[in-house]
Amino acid sequence: QVQLVESGGGLVQAGGSLTLSCAASGRRSFSNYAMGWFRQAPGNERELVGAISWSTGNTYYTNSVRGRFTISRDDAKNTVYLQMNSVKPEDTAVYYCAADWNWSAAPTLTSDDYDYWGQGTQVTVSS
Repeated sequence: QVQLVESGGGLVQAGGSLTLSCAASGRRSFSNYAMGWFRQAPGNERELVGAISWSTGNTYYTNSVRGRFTISRDDAKNTVYLQMNSVKPEDTAVYYCAADWNWSAAPTLTSDDYDYWGQGTQVTVSS
């Protein structure tokens, strides 16, 4: 089992930057988990923002954030990051990190395949 704790959310102006962190703890090695960042805005379904595989570091981004957001991981620190640049008001949401015990070279793209979730951190982008 793994516990995930997000941090770094807050209020940011449109066009600004924010970095979210997700610290993992548990018995299994963090490096063996594929990781993902999701978000959910009021009235909307939860959507995958970005994902990174466990070993190759292959990444995936949803179209609306590609080129603006970067997902990365530091296995030595048991942490995954989401660097958010050029943020827009439509990026406002609760952001969640998730972990999937997945040894595939590909990132995990389906929320149902993720085994563990953090509690979420609010990101609000003002116009």
